[in-house]
Amino acid sequence: MRETRAGCKAYLAATGFIAVTLLLATGSTAETQPSTSDTREQAWSVLTAGLKHDHASHRMIAVQALSLMPRNRAAERFAMRALHDHDTKVRASAATTLGQLHARQAIPALRHALQDTEIPVVLSAAQALYLMKDPNAYDIYYAILMGDRKSSNGLIQSQLDRLKDPKQMMQLGLQEGVSFVPFGGMGYEALRELRSHNGAGARAAAARFLAHDPDQITEDALLQTALADKDDDVRLAALDALAERGDPKCIERLAKNLSEDKSAVRYRTAAAILHLGDLEKRRKK
Repeated sequence: MRETRAGCKAYLAATGFIAVTLLLATGSTAETQPSTSDTREQAWSVLTAGLKHDHASHRMIAVQALSLMPRNRAAERFAMRALHDHDTKVRASAATTLGQLHARQAIPALRHALQDTEIPVVLSAAQALYLMKDPNAYDIYYAILMGDRKSSNGLIQSQLDRLKDPKQMMQLGLQEGVSFVPFGGMGYEALRELRSHNGAGARAAAARFLAHDPDQITEDALLQTALADKDDDVRLAALDALAERGDPKCIERLAKNLSEDKSAVRYRTAAAILHLGDLEKRRKK
């Protein structure tokens, strides 16, 4: 009996020692491993520090990082505030981020950004609005393609002058570098074209974006471009846009291109006409 009691005491002492050891170990781990909420707070602290940094390069990078946070209202609010930053690249990055976040509550602010005095901001705001299917974006792409305004709203004269001048557009690309992506997914390619072809790449990209503008004035502009623009790449882009718009009424005017000396334009026109004809047949069935 005494041996049994002694054994029990020994067992309790041992298990007690183990329990205390485990408790101490657990307490130590809790102290060294921060909780998830602590980590999130630290992350927000780091990000907000970047958004409020004295150097514009830090603010720009932090604003771009917000694009990784879809459906986050706080991220959208920070990006909208950055639309009013005194640095051009920060404002442009904010507009791009809002488009990537599909922040529809930012549409009024982005429309206002189309009147920014700096072209990078205007282009970024236009791209953001385009991604959210806002028709105000089309006015900018029309101005890039045609060198003129479609309506009295939007661009101020100084902006329009820069968009009309190929040298200005090329200089814009050289100044901003790859950190500025004026055409979203087409950004790097458009920027490369800006550098090498005096703005033709920007006009070609603009023509493609106009594919979904329902305005008849835009369709007429695309037809004019497809038939007579001095740059082949811009003509081809206009043909692509007309094919995507799907209006068979264009066929008669496009027929002029079938006798075009330039084979790329001729073949592309033929394909566009065939596609539009097929669409017309399907609609009649």
